[in-house]
Amino acid sequence: MRKKLIVSVFVVLSFLLVIVLKAFLPKNSGMLMYFFFFLLFNGYLWFSVSKGIKKLSPSYQLVIHFLFWLPLGLVLCLMVYGYFVPFTDWNLPMRTYIQSFILVLFLGEFFPMITLLLADVFRLVKFVFLFFIPGRKTSIKSIPRFKPLLRAGWISGIVIFVIMVSGTLFWQFDFRVREKTIILKELPPAFDGLKIVQISDVHLGSWGLKKKLQEAIDKINSIQPDVIFFTGDMFNYSTADGKGFENILKTLRAPSGIFVIMGNHDYGDYIKWESSSAKKQNMVDLKLFYKNLGWNLLMNSNTILRRGNDSIAVIGVENWGATRRFQRLGDISKAQKGTENMEIQLLLSHDPAHWDSIVRKQYPEIDLTFSGHTHGGQVGIDCCGLHWSPVIWVSKYWSGLYKNPEAVKPQYLYVNQGLGNIGYSGRIGILPEITLITLKKN
Repeated sequence: MRKKLIVSVFVVLSFLLVIVLKAFLPKNSGMLMYFFFFLLFNGYLWFSVSKGIKKLSPSYQLVIHFLFWLPLGLVLCLMVYGYFVPFTDWNLPMRTYIQSFILVLFLGEFFPMITLLLADVFRLVKFVFLFFIPGRKTSIKSIPRFKPLLRAGWISGIVIFVIMVSGTLFWQFDFRVREKTIILKELPPAFDGLKIVQISDVHLGSWGLKKKLQEAIDKINSIQPDVIFFTGDMFNYSTADGKGFENILKTLRAPSGIFVIMGNHDYGDYIKWESSSAKKQNMVDLKLFYKNLGWNLLMNSNTILRRGNDSIAVIGVENWGATRRFQRLGDISKAQKGTENMEIQLLLSHDPAHWDSIVRKQYPEIDLTFSGHTHGGQVGIDCCGLHWSPVIWVSKYWSGLYKNPEAVKPQYLYVNQGLGNIGYSGRIGILPEITLITLKKN
């Protein structure tokens, strides 16, 4: 009876927690049901842990239970803290690393959870098999769980935890320059050899160490690019994330200009605002932020780069995503006005799904599209000729250079892996990227 009561209370509290989180995080509400089921399985794992440590001393049991419930406890503490202090006003390092630590702890528990579930499925199958043997009486409690499977789950959880902590300590700021040369036969002679640096998904709200951002900027400046394209997601939740980073970003240099577009995070849709006017003010602040930096914000608009008598078009659209979770504000026809007949058109569009769904099918005149958004998944393999990440299950075009096989005129897409991170403050295999693209005529 006591066990049933505990289970019932846990289920109810988990459901209430998800409801509260849904109110605070409207944009991610569709994913919270998965979190609810995760909490249920977490409680399921806890009963197994409790039974397995009964022979230990009370002090050891206390430590194990504390570590087990630490991530959920941190979630509750952050919710209480957020009630008194607005999310956008939190200390940046605290917000960044506590959120990441919670995620890493939960993932560490995920594998023991899965193996426990598998072990109980095997128990159930064995019980059903024995049940139908004549003259044999058995109960599911009398059938032990397969211990090697359970051990494998805990070992996997510990390994995952160690690897992800290493991703935060060693690879989060391991900036890599990836170089590509793209041949555009119609490129005006004056632009032959144009050096373009692309950066994307900086997510200033995740930079606990400002000096690391300065290191990235210094690395970009050392390349001496002609022009810089920033393809969206400067912020995490609001323009306030950029406070204190302005002087660092102002040191970025490119003689032909720095051009920036909006990403899905830049609109302030991922938090609950006190009023609609507060959200509108956030957009006003964003435009002022870029103006003060001296960067050119392209919102369904374009600019023309000129060298002598030659010119090329740089077109920037607002975010356009393939799923309902993301804004569909990108309007190429509007952004293209005045550049339709130019021989070379470069497009900045945050989400590569836009290229796949719209650009390559309806706008063959656009030569090269620059995108980001995917972060390359932040976790994957990029060595020994292998380039893979789980994000490929979500995004067909997720990292690197792609060519439209159906285009008569060569048409390209480049997807940058991102400079920053969000959710998990780290990188494993898929390192933060600074892209150097050189345009050549032949």
